Amino acid sequence: MPEKPEVITVSKTLERELLGRKIRTCHVYWDNIIAYPTCQKFIEQIQNQAIHSVTTRGKFLVLALDDYSLLIHLRMEGKFLFRKEDDDISKHEHVEFILDDGRSFRYHDVRKFGKMYLIPKEDTYQVKPLSELGYEYDDPLLTKEYLYQKIHRKSLPIKTVLLDQSIIAGIGNIYANEILYLSGISPFRKASKITKQECQNIIDQTIIVLNHAITLGGTTIRSFTSEEGVHGLFQNELYVHGKAGEACNHCGSVLKKEFIGGRGTYYCPKCQK
Repeated sequence: MPEKPEVITVSKTLERELLGRKIRTCHVYWDNIIAYPTCQKFIEQIQNQAIHSVTTRGKFLVLALDDYSLLIHLRMEGKFLFRKEDDDISKHEHVEFILDDGRSFRYHDVRKFGKMYLIPKEDTYQVKPLSELGYEYDDPLLTKEYLYQKIHRKSLPIKTVLLDQSIIAGIGNIYANEILYLSGISPFRKASKITKQECQNIIDQTIIVLNHAITLGGTTIRSFTSEEGVHGLFQNELYVHGKAGEACNHCGSVLKKEFIGGRGTYYCPKCQK
């Protein structure tokens, strides 16, 4: 699933292609992709809307239009393709935007898990889904006091809590594993046992890890690609994720994989006691 660095990579790619373009018309081939409003209203309202910016909030892409914000969550395998308007539609292309330059901008999703919302511009950050998100990883308001206050009564493992988008927006499974390894914190520790100093360590490592991943274009895991032929390189920098059975770079112990809340969790049993 694309996490914050991957979503930022996608947004930068789309910005180069879409800024200033107008959506002439829209076709929806799989209605369930449209989460809000109804599919018919979505098609009607997005017509003739110009694209003014492409940004992110948490794991959402945010396209600012004339009167609306188009929010897109890629979920597991969503990606975008540019085609000619008269090119055939493949079975995995579920939403098509015809641009004013004649190109067909298509949402491709093998598993059909992605979602799109068309929200009135003035309500973008005041209503669901964006109103439910916590601070961004680089928000100055993300302090150790804030994080401690959010987690110190939770009995869940810290790994699970880091995946809670209402606390910090944008962290997914891959980066949670890396952040906890670099913080020297066991993913199994109860969140209620994390100290304020450890909260600061988590914040510091989150900023370092995500900024580095953004610089490298994200992590290519499964089918992530920001566009055809563009893949992230951060998978070459991973310390623990996907490396069960290999030696820890720091202590030489064998890295392990277990499951926490159904998510594959990679860690060093010595460095993260």
